[in-house]
This record gives sequence, structure tokens and C-alpha cells, in this order.
Amino acid sequence: MRDDGGPGRVGASTEFAFREVYKPEYRNARGDRRLTARDFQRDLLVTGGAVRDAFRESHHEVGGFFHGASDEDCPDLPIEPVPIFAARTVPSGTITTKCWSDLIGMLQEALAAAGPLDGLLVAPHGATVSEAEPDADGHWLSVVREQVGADIPIIGTLDAHANLSPRMVDACNALVAYRSNPHLDQFARGVEAAHLMRATLAGRRTTDPHLARFYELADRQRTQPGILTNSLLLGFPYADVEEMGAATIAVTDGDSVGAQSAADELALDIWTHREEFIGQLVSVEEAMQRCRQVEGPVGLLDMGDNVGGGSAADGTVLAQALHAARIGSAFVCLYDPEAVKEIEVAGVAQQLALSVGGKTDDRHGEPLEVNVLVQSLHDGRFTESAVRHGGFRDFDQGRSAVVTAESGLTILVTSRRMVPFSLQQLLSCGLDPTSFRAIVMKGVHAPVAAYESVCSELIRVNTPGTTCADLSQLDFHDRRRPMFPWEPNTTWEPSIP
Repeated sequence: MRDDGGPGRVGASTEFAFREVYKPEYRNARGDRRLTARDFQRDLLVTGGAVRDAFRESHHEVGGFFHGASDEDCPDLPIEPVPIFAARTVPSGTITTKCWSDLIGMLQEALAAAGPLDGLLVAPHGATVSEAEPDADGHWLSVVREQVGADIPIIGTLDAHANLSPRMVDACNALVAYRSNPHLDQFARGVEAAHLMRATLAGRRTTDPHLARFYELADRQRTQPGILTNSLLLGFPYADVEEMGAATIAVTDGDSVGAQSAADELALDIWTHREEFIGQLVSVEEAMQRCRQVEGPVGLLDMGDNVGGGSAADGTVLAQALHAARIGSAFVCLYDPEAVKEIEVAGVAQQLALSVGGKTDDRHGEPLEVNVLVQSLHDGRFTESAVRHGGFRDFDQGRSAVVTAESGLTILVTSRRMVPFSLQQLLSCGLDPTSFRAIVMKGVHAPVAAYESVCSELIRVNTPGTTCADLSQLDFHDRRRPMFPWEPNTTWEPSIP
């Protein structure tokens, strides 16, 4: 609380993730994609009051910050939310040194402009990587901690796939991670973080099915005296950093030994059942066979081209397979701004030979060569009112076109990469999801919340790509060694017996 007895001023900050535009000039010597400030500017880069405008109606945790700060269940502790800074972009690649430096500078300036604060609510993604700082979230949180000093409480939320680092933990007083996958509880976690902040300022610091058993233990821990909250972090294997891997968090009121013991208990439970986390991989051929057997729509989760994980969004492996299999009406969305321009030139109701997708790199399949009929053109904007993974409502996939091939394959071609979080992606283009025998979704868990209502079955397909589910196919340079499952004989013991 402030010395003058006025309402607590809590800064609502900040998310760093990645973005979309793949151009040769934004690649490093190895050909890997790199992100610049332009990528963030196209998606979300705001300061001050614009942060509130961007998140007020969202299901994101920052929306939860504002809601939790304005709750009427704690009238004895009014909180004045002070929006500071937000930077977000669709997952893609590593942030350039120049871009990272600029973002950090903007953050520091916005934080200074906010004036004296009693606490900070922050929303790091937890798996961001920059050229200058592989542990990017740990870096910016440390920068914020240094700027505000040791006495200001900082409470943050984390994506369940965060790669937790000591710097993240050291910079914050408490961290709370999403507890569902797809991530539908972001708003709730933001409210939880805000309530923790209220209690801190008042001096009262008071799903995937295979994860259910671990959350049951976590819930039991929360009923124990002294445990304020806890979290499980799944890690993000596509960020090749030393901190990569699963982690646990426990928050207590000044009892560091108790917190470590609780975190170790959660970690030991996960470690004991680690074999359960090894994926059972379904091949493309097996998925096509299943599509022939099931009435449909069958949802084909394209794990190698998981846009939300940073992949190309133009992977053609499943599109090629569906086109060849000719199982009937099927759907795929491909990012290809060049193809969109060709389609626009041809016009609606026209036929053309199209080379679409497979142009970002050589990891996601060859371009699909197909004769198509142009069905419609769209501006690519749509709104999702329901709670969906990611927590956002408004989307823009750029100028888009719907074309159909003689094989029965419908292709939504977009000029911006778009994560498949919402059925409105199809509905806004006049497409009925239930009319397809198979629907390709470029994700693993995130699309489930939207698509499970229209799909008779969901199949996670082991496709190649930068987010390939077969981790043995990925080339790691900086991860810790040994680490399970790559080194199956890895051992681990709790830090507190």
C-alpha cells in the first residue's frame, strides 16, 4: 500500500511471444526465421491506456488482471489498475537482437511513465527466445525487477508450456500457470494473480486427461495450510534453451522450505510417471485410413505444422495426402500470400492452376500443385466471442480466398499466418465445418476447444515440420543434457528429501 493510504496502484503489464512474417531477409545464416519490430507492430504493440483497450473484453489473463483488480469482493482494498505495456505476436521464430533491445527500451520507458506503483501484474509467455537473450522472459522480468526495486511485489502468469528459468522465479514474488490445455482458463488465472496481489498488498497472503492425476495432487496441495497456489509447467521443446523442460511452482507465505517441498512433491509425481508423456504417434497413412472408416468430420491435428508453436502455417503434407486419397470433401488452411494475389487476379468463379503452400522452407512439404475453382474472397477478419485458447476475440488472417480442387479438397488460403483457435475462421468465409469429411487443424491441443464440437474424432498426426511431435527428429544445440526422454537413463532426485 502507499504511505498516503490511497488505493494501491498496480501496473498491468506485459506479454512477449512471437510472430508471423517469413521473409528471407529476416533469417539468420542457418536460414532460421527471425522476428523484427515490424512483426509486433502488425499484431500488438501498445503502451498506456491502449493496453486496457486491447485486453478489456478479452479472455486473456491481462483481461483477468483488470477484472480481478476491479472486483467488489475486497472493498477494503481498492486497487487502481495502471496499464503499462503489451507486446504480442503469433509464434514464429527467434527475436532479433535489435528488436529485443527496442522492446526492452519501450517497456522501461512505459514503466517509468507509469509513476510510483505498489505492485506489478505481468504476463510473460514463458518460452520466448531472442538472439541476445535465449531466456528472454527471464531477462525482461529481471530488467523490470531491477527498475522497480526489491520491495515492489511482482506476480505473474505463465503459459503451461513455459520453460521455467531461475531468473523468472527470482524476479517474481509468485507465478501462476494455466491449468487447462487448450488454454481456456487464462482469464481465471489472471483473476487469481490479481487476487494474490490484493492479498499481498493487504498483508494477508493467505485438460488433458493424462494430466488429471497431477492436477488432483496440485488441488490437494492447495488445501494445505500455508500453500497459496501452485502450478505445473509442461515446457516448450521447440525453444532450444537450457531452461527447456517441465517444472513445478509452489507459492507460500514466506516459507521457502515448505514451497520447495511442495514443488518437489509435484515434480516427483510427474517424474515417476514420465513414461506416460511419451507420445503415441499416428502416421499420415494411418490417419488417411481412419478418415475412410469414420463418418466424419475427422479432425486431423497437424502436429508438425503447429502454428501456435511457431511453425510455417503452409505445411502441405496432409493436404497432399487428402488430395491424393480423394476421400470426399475435406478442408485445409494454408498461408500463402503469393497464391492469394494470383487468386484475386483470376477472380471469383474462375479456374486456375495453383501452386499453394510449402514455400516457407523445405521442412513442411512441397507446394501443392492443383487445379482449383475460386469460390470466394474475404478480408480475413473475424471475431470469436466464446472462451478459446489464447484468450483473444479479434483475429485478422489478412486477405483470404476459398478455392476447391476437383478432388473435393477445399483450401482457405490466407495472406497472414493464423492459428486455428476459432470455428469463425471457417464460418466467416461461408464454410460449414460439418460439411467436411476431414478438417486439417494446424495445432496439437489449442484447436480442440473450438473443433471438438463439430468433429466425430480428433487424430493427432505425426507430420514433419518445425514442431514435429517426434522429438528425436529435432536438432537441439542448447538444451540440458542429460534429459528425458532423449537420454532415457536420466535420473532426478528432489532437492529436499
